[in-house]
Amino acid sequence: MTRIAYLDCFAGISGDMLLGALISAGWPLEQLQAVVDELKMGDVSVRAESVSKHHLAGTQVSVLAPEAQPLRHPADLIALIEQADLSEPIQTHAADVIMALAKAEAQVHGVPVEDVHFHEVGAVDTLVDVVGTVAGLEALGVDQVICAPLPWSHGTIRISHGRFPVPAPAVAALLEGIPVTGVDVEGEMVTPTGAALATCLAGSFGLIPSMTVKRIGYGAGSRDWPDRPNLLRLVLGEQTSVASSETLTVLACNLDDMVPEWYGPLVESALKAGALDVWLTPAHMKKGRPAVVVEVVCKPQDASGLRTLLFRQTTTLGLRETTVVRWALPRQSRIVATPYGDVSIKEATLDDGTRKFAPEHDDCVARAEEHGVTAREVWIAAVQAAGGT
Repeated sequence: MTRIAYLDCFAGISGDMLLGALISAGWPLEQLQAVVDELKMGDVSVRAESVSKHHLAGTQVSVLAPEAQPLRHPADLIALIEQADLSEPIQTHAADVIMALAKAEAQVHGVPVEDVHFHEVGAVDTLVDVVGTVAGLEALGVDQVICAPLPWSHGTIRISHGRFPVPAPAVAALLEGIPVTGVDVEGEMVTPTGAALATCLAGSFGLIPSMTVKRIGYGAGSRDWPDRPNLLRLVLGEQTSVASSETLTVLACNLDDMVPEWYGPLVESALKAGALDVWLTPAHMKKGRPAVVVEVVCKPQDASGLRTLLFRQTTTLGLRETTVVRWALPRQSRIVATPYGDVSIKEATLDDGTRKFAPEHDDCVARAEEHGVTAREVWIAAVQAAGGT
C-alpha cells in the first residue's frame, strides 16, 4: 500500500512550516532533535510549540542556534549531510534540495554555484529544515509526496541584497514549470527553502489524490495573514488504488490551414521535446471548414518549451492549456521468448491482482516479417509466454 503525503499549501510553504506539520502529524520532536545532533553544527536545538492562527491550532518549530556561525557554501552544507549517520535516501534527497536552492540563487545573482553562500545563522535554519523534512517523511513511512499548486502572492520583501519583489527571485526561479495560483496577499508566502523542498520532493502537483486519510498535521509560519490562517496542512493517507496519479498539462489548437505533410514532423518534434503523447483529431470548424485538433500532453515543467514548438511549427495563433490528472497502473517491462523470437512486453497489475499485458508493437511486426506470420499471431504468442491467456 502506497503511503502518500499531500502538501495543502493554501497559505504557502516554508521549511519551518513543513517541520511543524510533520511534528503535528505525529513525528516525535525528539527524533528531529536527534537528526539535528547528527549534523554536528554545535549547540543547535529545535523547539516546538502549539500556536493559534485564525483560531486554528498548529505547531510552530523554531531552530535555536548560536549567533557565531561560519559562512557556509553549498559544498559545506552537503559535507555536513554526508558525514551524518543518516540513511542514504535522506542524504541523497537532502543534498538534492540544497543544490536546487543553490542553483536558483546562482541563476538569479549571475554567479557560479560554488560562489553562493548561505548567511551564517540562515545556513543552520536551512540545513535543519531540509534534512529534518526529508528525515521526517521517511520516519512517517511516506512513499510519495504530492503538492497543491503553490500560491503566487505580491508585494516586496527586504532581504540582504535590498528590497525585491514577491515571490523572491530565487523562489520564482525554482517555480519555473511548477503549477502556481495567484492570490491577493501582500507578503512572502513561499520561501526559497519551502520552494526547493516542494519542487524536489513532490512527484506531482495538483488536486489531492484518491486515498484514505490517516493523519493530518498543521505547521505554522511566523507571519499572520489577514484572510487565512498561516498554516501548511499535511495530509497523510494510503492510496486506495494500485494506480498512481500525476498532474499533467494538455496543450491544444485547432488548425484549418496547415499543409497535411507538416503533421508527421510536428508529432515527432513534440515527442522529442518531452511530450508524453500527441494526437490528431479531425474536426469541422465554422463555415464548414475541415480542421485538425492537435493535442499534446506533457509534464507541467515541459509545457513552456512545447508551447513554443507549437507556435513555431504550426499555423496557429493561439493555444488552449488545461490541467488534467492521469492515473497509471504500475508496470514493468521484460523480454519473453516466443516461437517467433524475443518480444518486449509490459505487464501491469490491477487492484484485484489481475495482470494485463501489452506486447511491444514494433517487436511483433519485426518477428512477424521474419517468420511470415501476422503481427496478431506474434502478439498472442507473447501474451501467452508472459502468463496471460
